[in-house]
Amino acid sequence: MVMALLVKPTVDEVWRWLEEVPDPEIPVVSVVELGIVRNVEWQGETLVVTVTPTYSGCPATAVIAFEVEEAIRRKGVDVIRIETKISPAWTTDWITESAKEKLKAYGIAPPSNENGAASCAGMLKAPADVECPRCRSADTSEISRFGSTPCKASWRCNACLEPFDYFKSF
Repeated sequence: MVMALLVKPTVDEVWRWLEEVPDPEIPVVSVVELGIVRNVEWQGETLVVTVTPTYSGCPATAVIAFEVEEAIRRKGVDVIRIETKISPAWTTDWITESAKEKLKAYGIAPPSNENGAASCAGMLKAPADVECPRCRSADTSEISRFGSTPCKASWRCNACLEPFDYFKSF
């Protein structure tokens, strides 16, 4: 039996809950830190959470919506609507600085955004300098524009010879 909430949680409280929902492809960062969660608001008795996938064909979109909804349900909110908004398109500019540090610690070079994250050039051009997340050398080279997920590219450090993923700028 599901008990009705006596007091609706505040929007700030819901944001804090969502900060604990990991991204399914990069579990060291949350969906909030990646900028995937765009808005949280009450519309009457319905909690509406707006999410924007990292790109329109992201295979993790359904998983993210499910995990967001489940995290909220575990806190006792029963009437939830997850809305997917693809415009404006997600950009790596929305990744928090703390998430970029977590990506590095996890072995993924964060996006540089030097080519203009919200432009086609940002997606198509390889950045000039990508720092190795392991040894911090800038002597790196792209192996493939396609990495372990569509939003990452494969790189190699020429100093420590370790391969690593680079989170592409969008």
